[in-house]
Amino acid sequence: MGLQQSDALDVERRREDFPILQREFDGQQVVYLDNGATTQKPDAVVDAIADYYRTYNANVHRGIHQLSQEASIAYEEAHDTVAEFVGADGREEMVFTKNTTEAENLVAYAWGLNELGPGDEVVLTEMEHHASLVTWQQIAEKTGADVKYVPITDEGYLDMEAAADLITDDTEMVSVLHVSNTLGTVNPVADLADLAHDHDAYIFVDGAQAVPNRPVDVEAIDADFYAFSGHKMLGPTGIGGLYGRKELLEGMEPFQYGGDMIRKVTFEDVTWNDLPWKYEAGTPVIAQGIGLAAAVDYLEDVGMDAVRRHEERLAGYALDRFAEFDDLTVYGPTDPEDRGGLVAFNLDGVHAHDLASIMNDHAVAIRAGDHCTQPLHDVLGVAASARASFYLYNTTDEIDELLEAIDSARELFA
Repeated sequence: MGLQQSDALDVERRREDFPILQREFDGQQVVYLDNGATTQKPDAVVDAIADYYRTYNANVHRGIHQLSQEASIAYEEAHDTVAEFVGADGREEMVFTKNTTEAENLVAYAWGLNELGPGDEVVLTEMEHHASLVTWQQIAEKTGADVKYVPITDEGYLDMEAAADLITDDTEMVSVLHVSNTLGTVNPVADLADLAHDHDAYIFVDGAQAVPNRPVDVEAIDADFYAFSGHKMLGPTGIGGLYGRKELLEGMEPFQYGGDMIRKVTFEDVTWNDLPWKYEAGTPVIAQGIGLAAAVDYLEDVGMDAVRRHEERLAGYALDRFAEFDDLTVYGPTDPEDRGGLVAFNLDGVHAHDLASIMNDHAVAIRAGDHCTQPLHDVLGVAASARASFYLYNTTDEIDELLEAIDSARELFA
């Protein structure tokens, strides 16, 4: 398989860090194009997790013995590493969660249940992931608030004129994807933050498809909350990050109760621990946090600008190749600079699930379904779509193999 470099990103060298990419199925080397669902893990991340379990495994913040001290320092420093990676002002603004979904629920329950009421509005978009849409929908039902949706244009962009009309003085929260996991659209989150703040509303940004593949600065965006998942950025599963402005996190009630999130408890009362531990009840995600910090170190070594450029190049190549075929429908913007490194599509006459099954016969891994965006697919007028999503270890040759597998499906269903 030929390998190409993209600017400063040496793809061939990086692929050596991911042994799973050398796996074969029936003599065919795997082509992994399902990175929007989860990315593969480099040896450095696996080694960091294994080193914790092998050499200093202990609970954190609960012991004065050496192993606990070492684990506590590593876990706390992991917060520092991840906070700096997204531009947060220290570990106090970086809560480790299970994933983006839990981060969204944390804010919805800890802030939304206490702050929303009848007459208040939450503004979402038609392209929202279920983690945002369903969460705020349910919180609105519990509080009597209303939910509004910013529509998308025929080209797959947010209708910003409609957004300006929908975000009013009744708006309390705007929740939006930074990068759509179906359309690939890179949304103007800083502009949406300005609109929200002009009406004294807050903004929650779902960065699950952004933090892995482009530089993110939460302060430059002026986000109030920003969430992401570790497993989509080379890290382990079971860990995510929630950035929150310090003053907001300090003023909110905890989402869960238990050990380590309290400072003092009596039979009558309780006071909460300092940030971010206030929101990390019970034994936390120690190994996962250490693994996420190792993933951040790896990404910083690659360079996030290089990752972004590489994904834009792959997306552009895929869009050009897909445009060669009249029976392929691609969803989202046509300019690769306006989208992340994923392409959702359909082949005429072939259900997305059938297409993914045929891809698997060719050792090409893609996703098929609604991608946790059922309402968006209703807007698009399709029940499902196939999705190829790229990352720093993918090549244009692999996209060619994807197209060859699609051609096999075309012939099979002819």
